[in-house]
Amino acid sequence: MTMKLTRRLMLGAAMAMGLAGAASAAFPERQITLVIPFAAGGSTDVVGRIVAERMGKALGQQIVVQNVGGAGGSLGAQQVAKADADGYTILMGTVATHALNPLILKQKPYDPVADFAPVSLLVLVPNVLAVNPELPVNSVQELIDLAKKEDLSFASSGNGTPLHLSGALFNSMAGTEIAHIPYKGSGPALTDVLGNQVPIIFDNLPSASGHITSGKLKALGVTTKERAPSFPDVPAIAETLPGYETYSWNALFAPAGTPPEAIAALNKAALEAMADPEVAKRMGEFSATIVASSPDDLGKHVATEMAKWEPVVKAANVSLD
Repeated sequence: MTMKLTRRLMLGAAMAMGLAGAASAAFPERQITLVIPFAAGGSTDVVGRIVAERMGKALGQQIVVQNVGGAGGSLGAQQVAKADADGYTILMGTVATHALNPLILKQKPYDPVADFAPVSLLVLVPNVLAVNPELPVNSVQELIDLAKKEDLSFASSGNGTPLHLSGALFNSMAGTEIAHIPYKGSGPALTDVLGNQVPIIFDNLPSASGHITSGKLKALGVTTKERAPSFPDVPAIAETLPGYETYSWNALFAPAGTPPEAIAALNKAALEAMADPEVAKRMGEFSATIVASSPDDLGKHVATEMAKWEPVVKAANVSLD
């Protein structure tokens, strides 16, 4: 064998070994982008940044947060649905992106099931039914009784939002016809309820909590099945209307077709992050309940949520262009 041929074979073997090493390299090899489909500052953004920081430590790679707001979360979700299916672009999904928007939007920019690979359900965030203190009611039942005698209205952060539909579900189950007044966000809705222009609001508990604590709002019930640990004296609406349950939730999704090993690594890092005591403490500060899950369980959760909300959306006659 000539010296030239020997060198050529050695070079070929080295290249083959290098390629094999690259092919078997563990995910991730570079930074990951977490798309948050809402503007900075909301509960989804807060959850996303806490989770991104802790997951990045678990994965040994930085997770960069990118806020892509607009269309009730649809723009950000669509961006991830169309991203490369390699695990390096993931979505902080919500009840809006994966249950409500697909039911409400006339134009379907993505399929919440076919276009995504579930990673992990992370947290549940309660909503709250609250009233201006001047409204003469002190319980959910008293509100129902009053609503059957007088014309009342409730404020929400906008048409088709989880908060609007929390009110629609309440009307359906309570047999009331409390009129919906949509606003462009929770801030303006809260302002008018605090000023008693509208007497009732459905809001995220973290958003309303300061006003409840100060006495500027009177909380009648949280929308989760059980009471919120941060407000143990506020009953669950389900204590008056059995079966009533709504909440906001956050979950991680990757584009459909993402390799199983990448999904497994992301899920492992998510579970590790949510088990961190500091993460649990920070989530508890705004009443978020940790429910870290397997990818399969998140997939089942999405199906359950869509089935739950479909009749509510139809009954409320909500559709958006």
